[in-house]
Amino acid sequence: FLFSDWMLSVGGFGRFQWIHVTLISLPGLLMASQNLLNNFTAGIPAHHCRILVNSTHYNLSNYEVPLLQVFIPLDASGTKLDRCRRYVQPQWQLLANGSANVSDAQTESCVDGWTYERTEFLSTIVSEWDLVCNLRPLKQMSQTVYMGGVLAGAIIYGGLSDRFGRRSVLIWSYFQVACLGSCSALSPSYSAYCIFRFLTGMAVSGVILNGVSLKVEWIPTKTRTLVGTLTSFFFTFGQLVLAGLAYWLRDWRKLQVVVCAPHFLCFAYSWWYSESARWLVLKQRSGEALKSLHRVARINGKPEMTEKITLEVLQSHMNKEIESSRSSYTAYDLLRTGGMRRISVCLLAVWFSTSFAYYGLAMDLQKFGVSIYLMQVIFGAVDIPAKFFALGMLTYFGRRVSQATCLLLSALIIFANIFVPSDMQTLRTTLACLGKACTSASFTTVYLYTGELYPTVIRQTGMGFASTMARIGSMAAPAVLILDEVFPALPSIVYGGAAVVAGGFACFLPETLNVPLPDTIEDVEDRCSRRKRAWP
Repeated sequence: FLFSDWMLSVGGFGRFQWIHVTLISLPGLLMASQNLLNNFTAGIPAHHCRILVNSTHYNLSNYEVPLLQVFIPLDASGTKLDRCRRYVQPQWQLLANGSANVSDAQTESCVDGWTYERTEFLSTIVSEWDLVCNLRPLKQMSQTVYMGGVLAGAIIYGGLSDRFGRRSVLIWSYFQVACLGSCSALSPSYSAYCIFRFLTGMAVSGVILNGVSLKVEWIPTKTRTLVGTLTSFFFTFGQLVLAGLAYWLRDWRKLQVVVCAPHFLCFAYSWWYSESARWLVLKQRSGEALKSLHRVARINGKPEMTEKITLEVLQSHMNKEIESSRSSYTAYDLLRTGGMRRISVCLLAVWFSTSFAYYGLAMDLQKFGVSIYLMQVIFGAVDIPAKFFALGMLTYFGRRVSQATCLLLSALIIFANIFVPSDMQTLRTTLACLGKACTSASFTTVYLYTGELYPTVIRQTGMGFASTMARIGSMAAPAVLILDEVFPALPSIVYGGAAVVAGGFACFLPETLNVPLPDTIEDVEDRCSRRKRAWP
């Protein structure tokens, strides 16, 4: 008698599951905002050195370019104003003769600061703290620091969840995002902003990982694929919400508050959640598990099951799992046995490459030469058909084939973009969108797949361990873009090559389509052993 049978006896996917899954999924509308927020809060407005003439500060929007050329030299391309230099003395002769030779004119750095264009962004951390020219690497550093927080959160909150429960850590994570995320908007300095973003990233990891596990552990086997894929649309629609909010507000402090403060509401209603009955049973808290099952039965319209499911019945049917869970587990147990080791190593490769390619494409929207808000909408919209593609693949071909196919398709598209000339910007952008769609489908698959592969006793530790590599991938992705100075196609070769390798690793993962969730490490090893014996 498996735990999945208990789920069916208390109503299967009933009213409780609908409410439970919806409430846990709602914050996904804002999780996309957190991960992609840097595109807008750290957007780089058009700028040039501040001009001082007769003690008057001149603003870019007040001048025609020919007049500005009196004060600002052209950049290396000869078509745009230099962003980091100005003439020591104004070159007034350029007004009479625009082609006058000023190559010998002395220039200096922007000692009086910069003037920023206010049309695309009213305010960003770049314009607030002058993160341009020599300080430009600090723009991307803020995203790296945030992803470092997500990485730390995956490690810390994954272990805490297996020890103290999914519900408790999830509730705390909501509160941490709401408080510290909102505090980011009040940051008096760049350093303070990075600290708050790091702590917010930790909490975001807690929300995502615990939300996934708490949903999966209350969903019957047959409906996991459909529910897991459909709930991922909250993240997709969140990307569209982010584009709308950023376009409306255009101020990084206001945007920061708007995407973080709603988590106070999530914190308020999250007390309604029921702790995972699976986890409670395996932690020798069968009395609390029984209360949770009775509560679910009543909400699902099965009150008669409260009489049939007693403590004695529950313990007798789950005795094997209870005995197996008496020892404590650590991250070492993810690699201790053969089956767990193979799953963990393969998942590390899949998570790293998926995140590596995804954020390599999604975190530099200004390079496409069109409105950053429009690009965010396009990149969000392509996720919709990608998720339906993933749903069809997961339902009819299973997890392993879906995971490998998504990774190999993304690699193929990334490689194809190498051969498209740079002046064919529309085609390059289209291929980038298709590549992003494939990596998005890969993300949808791996979140569901990982939750199904790891056993309940160590599921959160496993989720945290695997997603740690995703955070390393997201931190490494922007750094790889620097390689285009060595060879323009090199970043694409690295992104695509990583996806090919991960697609190979995915082929060695066991299939979990319509398979009950494993509760103990022994369950995983038994399934791996049966799979080996089934091979000729």
